[in-house]
Amino acid sequence: MAGHSKWANIKHKKAATDAKRGKIFTRLIKEITVAARLGGGDPTMNPRLRLAMDKASENNMPKDTVMRAAQRGAGELEGANYEEIRYEGYGIGGAAIIVDTMTDNRTRTVAEVRHAFAKYGGNMGTDGSVAFLFKHCGQLVYAPGTDEDALMEAALEAGAEDIVTNEDGSIEVVTPPYEFVSIKEALEKAGFKAEFGEVTMKASTETEFTGDDAIKMQKLLDALENLDDVQEVYSNAVIEE
Repeated sequence: MAGHSKWANIKHKKAATDAKRGKIFTRLIKEITVAARLGGGDPTMNPRLRLAMDKASENNMPKDTVMRAAQRGAGELEGANYEEIRYEGYGIGGAAIIVDTMTDNRTRTVAEVRHAFAKYGGNMGTDGSVAFLFKHCGQLVYAPGTDEDALMEAALEAGAEDIVTNEDGSIEVVTPPYEFVSIKEALEKAGFKAEFGEVTMKASTETEFTGDDAIKMQKLLDALENLDDVQEVYSNAVIEE
Protein backbone atom coordinates (compact mmCIF):
# COMPACT_ATOMS: atom_id res chain seq x y z
CA MET A 1 0.00 0.00 0.00
CA ALA A 2 1.18 3.52 -0.70
CA GLY A 3 0.43 6.10 1.96
CA HIS A 4 0.86 9.75 2.74
CA SER A 5 4.44 10.93 3.31
CA LYS A 6 4.52 11.63 7.03
CA TRP A 7 7.90 10.83 8.60
CA ALA A 8 8.54 14.48 9.51
CA ASN A 9 5.01 14.79 10.87
CA ILE A 10 5.44 11.69 13.06
CA LYS A 11 8.72 13.04 14.46
CA HIS A 12 7.04 16.37 15.18
CA LYS A 13 4.21 14.57 16.98
CA LYS A 14 6.69 12.56 19.06
CA ALA A 15 8.48 15.78 20.06
CA ALA A 16 5.15 17.36 21.02
CA THR A 17 4.26 14.28 23.09
CA ASP A 18 7.62 14.39 24.87
CA ALA A 19 7.07 18.08 25.64
CA LYS A 20 3.80 17.24 27.43
CA ARG A 21 5.41 14.83 29.89
CA GLY A 22 4.74 17.16 32.82
CA LYS A 23 1.03 16.54 32.31
CA ILE A 24 1.21 12.89 31.34
CA PHE A 25 1.23 11.52 34.92
CA THR A 26 -2.12 13.16 35.64
CA ARG A 27 -3.61 11.72 32.46
CA LEU A 28 -2.24 8.24 33.13
CA ILE A 29 -3.55 8.20 36.71
CA LYS A 30 -7.04 9.02 35.40
CA GLU A 31 -6.81 6.36 32.67
CA ILE A 32 -5.61 3.66 35.11
CA THR A 33 -8.37 4.57 37.57
CA VAL A 34 -11.15 4.43 34.97
CA ALA A 35 -9.77 1.28 33.32
CA ALA A 36 -9.69 -0.50 36.69
CA ARG A 37 -13.22 0.68 37.53
CA LEU A 38 -14.64 -0.60 34.24
CA GLY A 39 -12.71 -3.86 33.90
CA GLY A 40 -11.32 -4.72 37.32
CA GLY A 41 -7.93 -4.22 38.92
CA ASP A 42 -6.15 -7.26 37.44
CA PRO A 43 -4.17 -6.22 34.33
CA THR A 44 -3.90 -9.83 33.11
CA MET A 45 -7.70 -9.88 32.78
CA ASN A 46 -8.13 -6.24 31.75
CA PRO A 47 -6.30 -5.31 28.49
CA ARG A 48 -7.12 -1.62 28.79
CA LEU A 49 -5.60 -1.52 32.29
CA ARG A 50 -2.51 -3.40 31.12
CA LEU A 51 -2.02 -0.92 28.28
CA ALA A 52 -2.30 2.02 30.70
CA MET A 53 0.11 0.40 33.16
CA ASP A 54 2.64 -0.31 30.40
CA LYS A 55 2.46 3.31 29.28
CA ALA A 56 2.97 4.42 32.90
CA SER A 57 6.05 2.20 33.10
CA GLU A 58 7.43 3.66 29.85
CA ASN A 59 7.04 7.13 31.37
CA ASN A 60 8.80 6.10 34.61
CA MET A 61 5.77 6.55 36.85
CA PRO A 62 6.48 5.14 40.34
CA LYS A 63 4.93 1.69 40.82
CA ASP A 64 3.16 2.68 44.06
CA THR A 65 1.45 5.57 42.20
CA VAL A 66 0.26 3.12 39.54
CA MET A 67 -1.03 0.65 42.14
CA ARG A 68 -2.90 3.33 44.12
CA ALA A 69 -4.63 4.52 40.94
CA ALA A 70 -5.68 0.94 40.12
CA GLN A 71 -6.89 0.36 43.69
CA ARG A 72 -8.94 3.57 43.60
CA GLY A 73 -10.54 2.47 40.36
CA ALA A 74 -11.29 -0.98 41.74
CA GLY A 75 -12.96 0.57 44.79
CA GLU A 76 -10.26 -0.42 47.28
CA LEU A 77 -9.29 3.20 48.02
CA GLU A 78 -11.26 6.47 48.19
CA GLY A 79 -10.85 8.87 45.31
CA ALA A 80 -12.46 11.05 42.67
CA ASN A 81 -15.02 9.40 40.40
CA TYR A 82 -14.10 10.26 36.81
CA GLU A 83 -16.36 9.78 33.81
CA GLU A 84 -15.27 9.59 30.19
CA ILE A 85 -16.81 12.05 27.76
CA ARG A 86 -15.95 12.41 24.08
CA TYR A 87 -16.53 15.67 22.22
CA GLU A 88 -16.40 16.07 18.45
CA GLY A 89 -15.96 19.15 16.37
CA TYR A 90 -14.40 20.98 13.46
CA GLY A 91 -11.25 23.04 13.12
CA ILE A 92 -9.98 25.36 10.42
CA GLY A 93 -11.46 24.51 7.03
CA GLY A 94 -13.72 21.88 8.57
CA ALA A 95 -10.88 19.58 9.71
CA ALA A 96 -12.18 16.82 12.00
CA ILE A 97 -11.30 16.83 15.71
CA ILE A 98 -12.06 14.36 18.52
CA VAL A 99 -11.48 15.43 22.13
CA ASP A 100 -11.44 12.67 24.74
CA THR A 101 -11.86 13.85 28.34
CA MET A 102 -12.06 12.41 31.85
CA THR A 103 -13.76 14.60 34.38
CA ASP A 104 -15.42 14.80 37.77
CA ASN A 105 -17.39 17.86 36.59
CA ARG A 106 -19.14 17.51 33.23
CA THR A 107 -20.47 21.10 33.23
CA ARG A 108 -16.98 22.59 33.66
CA THR A 109 -15.45 20.38 30.99
CA VAL A 110 -17.97 21.02 28.22
CA ALA A 111 -17.76 24.78 28.85
CA GLU A 112 -13.95 24.74 28.59
CA VAL A 113 -13.93 22.61 25.43
CA ARG A 114 -16.61 24.74 23.75
CA HIS A 115 -14.73 27.94 24.67
CA ALA A 116 -11.46 26.62 23.18
CA PHE A 117 -13.18 25.67 19.92
CA ALA A 118 -14.89 29.06 19.65
CA LYS A 119 -11.83 31.14 20.61
CA TYR A 120 -9.52 29.54 18.06
CA GLY A 121 -11.75 29.34 14.99
CA GLY A 122 -13.40 25.93 15.36
CA ASN A 123 -16.83 24.79 16.43
CA MET A 124 -18.34 21.90 18.40
CA GLY A 125 -20.19 19.19 16.53
CA THR A 126 -22.77 16.65 17.61
CA ASP A 127 -22.05 13.10 18.79
CA GLY A 128 -20.95 11.02 15.81
CA SER A 129 -20.36 14.02 13.55
CA VAL A 130 -16.70 13.13 12.85
CA ALA A 131 -16.00 9.87 14.76
CA PHE A 132 -16.79 7.79 11.67
CA LEU A 133 -13.67 9.29 10.04
CA PHE A 134 -11.39 7.61 12.62
CA LYS A 135 -10.45 4.06 13.59
CA HIS A 136 -9.44 3.03 17.13
CA CYS A 137 -6.18 1.12 16.67
CA GLY A 138 -2.54 0.76 17.62
CA GLN A 139 0.07 2.39 15.40
CA LEU A 140 3.79 1.54 15.23
CA VAL A 141 6.01 3.60 12.92
CA TYR A 142 9.38 2.37 11.66
CA ALA A 143 12.11 4.50 10.10
CA PRO A 144 12.81 4.69 6.37
CA GLY A 145 15.28 1.96 5.44
CA THR A 146 13.60 -0.75 7.54
CA ASP A 147 13.46 -4.13 5.76
CA GLU A 148 9.88 -4.00 4.53
CA ASP A 149 9.46 -7.68 3.63
CA ALA A 150 10.91 -8.95 6.91
CA LEU A 151 8.85 -6.47 8.96
CA MET A 152 5.67 -7.38 7.07
CA GLU A 153 6.23 -11.09 7.67
CA ALA A 154 6.93 -10.57 11.39
CA ALA A 155 4.02 -8.15 11.83
CA LEU A 156 1.44 -10.41 10.18
CA GLU A 157 2.68 -13.38 12.20
CA ALA A 158 2.31 -11.30 15.39
CA GLY A 159 -1.32 -10.43 14.54
CA ALA A 160 -1.09 -6.98 12.94
CA GLU A 161 -4.12 -5.76 10.97
CA ASP A 162 -2.28 -3.82 8.27
CA ILE A 163 1.15 -2.65 7.11
CA VAL A 164 1.40 0.66 5.24
CA THR A 165 4.54 1.80 3.41
CA ASN A 166 4.59 5.59 3.11
CA GLU A 167 6.02 7.59 0.22
CA ASP A 168 9.01 8.66 2.32
CA GLY A 169 9.96 5.05 3.11
CA SER A 170 8.64 4.94 6.66
CA ILE A 171 6.47 1.93 7.49
CA GLU A 172 3.36 1.87 9.70
CA VAL A 173 2.11 -1.27 11.39
CA VAL A 174 -1.57 -1.05 12.42
CA THR A 175 -2.74 -3.29 15.30
CA PRO A 176 -5.95 -3.99 17.19
CA PRO A 177 -5.96 -1.46 20.09
CA TYR A 178 -5.61 -3.88 22.98
CA GLU A 179 -3.11 -6.14 21.22
CA PHE A 180 -0.75 -3.19 20.65
CA VAL A 181 1.60 -4.12 23.51
CA SER A 182 1.91 -7.81 22.62
CA ILE A 183 2.52 -7.05 18.92
CA LYS A 184 5.06 -4.35 19.75
CA GLU A 185 6.91 -6.79 22.04
CA ALA A 186 6.82 -9.56 19.40
CA LEU A 187 8.30 -7.20 16.78
CA GLU A 188 11.02 -6.06 19.19
CA LYS A 189 11.97 -9.72 19.75
CA ALA A 190 12.16 -10.07 15.96
CA GLY A 191 14.61 -7.13 15.86
CA PHE A 192 12.26 -4.29 14.89
CA LYS A 193 12.13 -1.31 17.26
CA ALA A 194 9.53 1.34 16.44
CA GLU A 195 10.53 5.00 16.35
CA PHE A 196 7.04 5.93 17.52
CA GLY A 197 4.10 3.95 18.83
CA GLU A 198 0.72 4.65 20.38
CA VAL A 199 -2.88 3.56 20.61
CA THR A 200 -4.79 6.23 18.76
CA MET A 201 -7.80 7.23 16.72
CA LYS A 202 -6.32 6.99 13.21
CA ALA A 203 -7.90 9.23 10.58
CA SER A 204 -9.06 7.51 7.38
CA THR A 205 -8.42 10.70 5.38
CA GLU A 206 -6.11 13.63 6.09
CA THR A 207 -6.25 17.38 5.51
CA GLU A 208 -2.93 19.16 4.96
CA PHE A 209 -2.31 22.63 6.36
CA THR A 210 0.38 25.14 5.46
CA GLY A 211 1.00 28.84 6.16
CA ASP A 212 -1.47 30.84 8.26
CA ASP A 213 -4.05 28.05 8.34
CA ALA A 214 -1.44 25.69 9.77
CA ILE A 215 -0.63 28.18 12.53
CA LYS A 216 -4.33 28.69 13.35
CA MET A 217 -5.03 24.95 13.39
CA GLN A 218 -2.05 24.26 15.67
CA LYS A 219 -3.22 26.96 18.10
CA LEU A 220 -6.66 25.33 18.31
CA LEU A 221 -5.21 21.85 18.88
CA ASP A 222 -2.78 23.21 21.51
CA ALA A 223 -5.60 25.02 23.33
CA LEU A 224 -7.63 21.81 23.53
CA GLU A 225 -4.59 19.74 24.58
CA ASN A 226 -3.81 22.14 27.40
CA LEU A 227 -7.20 21.81 29.12
CA ASP A 228 -6.87 19.97 32.44
CA ASP A 229 -9.70 17.52 31.77
CA VAL A 230 -8.52 16.56 28.28
CA GLN A 231 -6.86 13.15 27.89
CA GLU A 232 -6.28 13.07 24.14
CA VAL A 233 -6.96 15.18 21.06
CA TYR A 234 -7.17 13.49 17.66
CA SER A 235 -7.43 15.25 14.30
CA ASN A 236 -7.17 14.45 10.62
CA ALA A 237 -5.08 17.62 10.20
CA VAL A 238 -1.52 17.21 8.90
CA ILE A 239 0.38 20.37 9.78
CA GLU A 240 3.52 20.91 7.71
CA GLU A 241 6.59 22.27 9.44
